[in-house]
Amino acid sequence: MEFDLAFIWAGIIAFAVLTYVILDGFDLGVGILFPFAHTKKDRDTMMNSVAPIWDGNETWLVLGGGGLFAVFPLAYAVVMSALYMPIILMLLALVFRGVAFEYRWRTERWKRVWDLAFFGGSTVAALCQGIALGALVQGIAVTDRHYSGGWWDWLTPFSILTGIAVVIGYALLGATWIMMKTDGAVHHRMRDLAKPLAIATLVFIALVSIWTPFQNPIYFERWFTMPGMLVTLPVPLFMAFAVYKLFHGIANGRDVVPFLASMALFVISFVGIGISFYPMMVPPSLTIWDVAAPDSSLKFALVGTLFLVPLILGYTAYAYWVFRGKLDPEAGYH
Repeated sequence: MEFDLAFIWAGIIAFAVLTYVILDGFDLGVGILFPFAHTKKDRDTMMNSVAPIWDGNETWLVLGGGGLFAVFPLAYAVVMSALYMPIILMLLALVFRGVAFEYRWRTERWKRVWDLAFFGGSTVAALCQGIALGALVQGIAVTDRHYSGGWWDWLTPFSILTGIAVVIGYALLGATWIMMKTDGAVHHRMRDLAKPLAIATLVFIALVSIWTPFQNPIYFERWFTMPGMLVTLPVPLFMAFAVYKLFHGIANGRDVVPFLASMALFVISFVGIGISFYPMMVPPSLTIWDVAAPDSSLKFALVGTLFLVPLILGYTAYAYWVFRGKLDPEAGYH
């Protein structure tokens, strides 16, 4: 049996991007929520909750971006040309945020500056990721296999909406993560924020979901005509179940359930985007097979990836296992 290598690689890239979103999402969410902590000790606790794992989470961004460059070079060239500004801003924001992790612990005089860098870097990175997603969903102009749009095509009301939606959603992930990892004042503060953040996240998911089908006739047909509706119908049902578990977990003080339910919201939303996109890699005109590298390159890269992905998964699982459970504020990572 001959395997469709381009399809397999599309699945690998999608998996890497989804894993990055749900892992680095709560990581960025902690930074977004930094100004809402009442005391320096609470901010220390929040940062310590992600300090052992934040850099490992970003490995998946490198894998997704590097994999896209290696196996879908045309998609990489078009997307980078169209989204150069938000992607560069995102990377710069991640740099400031990463530096803040270390410098913040080495100074008292400039601690507020690095607190701001941590918050600002996290927020800008999340916003740029959402804007890039919105720009991709609304479609990228391609002529003769080259980007043919303008410098500011990525900046539209729809992309701004998706950018804000991602910031709010990441904040929800961050709040439920801190609820799961901490006790005391910071735990109660994040629990107070979790419910309004959950409501805001659902409002933005609804707005984006309503607006998305009108970005492309294919999206509309996929979601609102037969037989596409047979595939899409389970998505809102799973979403409703995740919403129930989220609010039920917050109300009953079950620390783990809200975090898992929040992650489920992102997974289900990602699946919904995948259903809308397939088989396009760069909407509205380039499919997975249009942008794929030659089969020889796909085979060569797949050999290394089949070794690398389990290795990264194993390291990630081990890191989370070692640092499992509630965080002791008096014995933090730093």
